[in-house]
Amino acid sequence: MSRTSAWALVIGRRCRGIAVDSADSGARISTNSRNRRSTSMRMDTLGGLTVRLTGGIDDKGGGNGPLVVLLHGFGAPGDDLVPLSEYLDAPAGTRFLFPEASISIPMGFGDSRAWWMIDMARIQADRAAGKVRDMSGEIPRGLTEAREHMKVLLDEIQKKLGADPKRTVLGGFSQGAMLSCDALLHSTQSYAGLIQLSGTLVAKQEWAPLLTKRKGLPLFQSHGTQDPILPYAMAERLRDELRGRPR
Repeated sequence: MSRTSAWALVIGRRCRGIAVDSADSGARISTNSRNRRSTSMRMDTLGGLTVRLTGGIDDKGGGNGPLVVLLHGFGAPGDDLVPLSEYLDAPAGTRFLFPEASISIPMGFGDSRAWWMIDMARIQADRAAGKVRDMSGEIPRGLTEAREHMKVLLDEIQKKLGADPKRTVLGGFSQGAMLSCDALLHSTQSYAGLIQLSGTLVAKQEWAPLLTKRKGLPLFQSHGTQDPILPYAMAERLRDELRGRPR
């Protein structure tokens, strides 16, 4: 899998927003250059994970504004999604936090990270056979451990950054989208919203009963129609599950 930046994937592929339910004060994704802000950031360690912070009152995550937590995808470095903060038309003072996955993987270029390992040989075989990759019945090996990492991280974010979950949006790209959705569903907290960029439906048996408790959750979802790794059709199924209309 090429480690193209998430932003290039979102813009470069034939990307279509397939489900948008926005809160009154929710952030909007914009590519308007007039909305672009220069990115400076600071690095920290929270919940045992390296994190990058930007935005806020000092462009380094300061203040007590709303918080957006975005998780990168498989094979990406920890700073992969940081440029997205430049394009989000968010309320003044909004803070952005980008956790770095704990698993380092040897992919031959840069600092590639993963929330859990995946079977690339199987993915390539399925693609060669023309199979639609349906992960809805799977609980990826390593997801449970990654969820525990996220729980510790989110608890520490709340304690050390003073981030109220009701003013915190969780999200991610690809594998990071799956984990952010899973972590939110298993949390006892009420979060402000969920962002799903090129995610897919996994662990349906676990997620289905949890989704009934999240009705009305503000959601932004987008997916490339020609995504060769995570099919668009499965993103539509994820949308339906999130909207409470499973099929």
